[in-house]
Amino acid sequence: MNRFILDFEKPIQELQAKIDELEMLARSGQIGIDGELKRLRAKAGKLREEIYSRLTRWQCVQLARHPHRPYALDYIKAIVQDFVELQGDRRFRDDPSIVAGFGRWDGRSAAIIGHQKGRGTRDNLLRNFGMPHPEGYRKALRVMKTAARFGLPVVTLIDTPGAYPGLGAEERGQAQAIAENLYEMAQLERPIVAVVIGEGGSGGALALGVADRVLMLQYSIYSVISPEGCASILYRDASKAQLAAEALKLTSSDLLENGLIDSVIPEPLGGAHNDPAATASSVAEAVSTALGELEPLPSAELIDRRIEKFRRMGRWIEE
Repeated sequence: MNRFILDFEKPIQELQAKIDELEMLARSGQIGIDGELKRLRAKAGKLREEIYSRLTRWQCVQLARHPHRPYALDYIKAIVQDFVELQGDRRFRDDPSIVAGFGRWDGRSAAIIGHQKGRGTRDNLLRNFGMPHPEGYRKALRVMKTAARFGLPVVTLIDTPGAYPGLGAEERGQAQAIAENLYEMAQLERPIVAVVIGEGGSGGALALGVADRVLMLQYSIYSVISPEGCASILYRDASKAQLAAEALKLTSSDLLENGLIDSVIPEPLGGAHNDPAATASSVAEAVSTALGELEPLPSAELIDRRIEKFRRMGRWIEE
């Protein structure tokens, strides 16, 4: 896989290229460069820390969309044992942009549901770039209800630009499918833990996000609309997406500060794609901890807490 470099990462990459060149010379028997190598490695490490400690919101958007970032199936493969995927909504067809099934999450039986983007053009077309149709949300709800029937918790992995806005999706009841998920998740009798692993876009993300615990990876984003969509509406210019990203306050630290999520899962320096195994381990541990706290609660208390959690959200000023 070719290394994909974001604009703000180019100074790090240029320094790394010099390090690689010197390491090649060192292996060929050149002498007197050990000190220079040590100096450059220290400089690269410091530069990396400086850049990632002061990312703008737009740079966080870029990281959340990084094409090498782990997707739902990557986490399922790394964390879930004996995963069995279920397909179809029993009304129209299967929607590959949502993966849903049952397995053992870090040893605990659970339903696992996630948005799934594609790798490469062909896979992205199959997965519709992670934008679900209504049948995807109906499939997800079918699995959630099955989990509740068998007394299993639900884990959702959120990563979508938003629900697909095409004519066919609208004709088949896109808005209704999302609304039904919100309603049914609010009163599901088993614990739900949601993790935003990349993009959390609009109602397409919220349809898997009405959870007892909502967690976000450090460099993921979660907002009511994409920065480009917001810029098109507010500024009549999609190219002002960077400005819109600042206004949306869509980073994990923003949402935690505003009480919209419950906790942030740290990522390796440079993002989840730099160490997918370590990121998966952190996600597994955070979700298992949350489920351990939720599972002892009676169903009625679980539902009451969940509904109250979302009722508390929002701020306003009376003039």
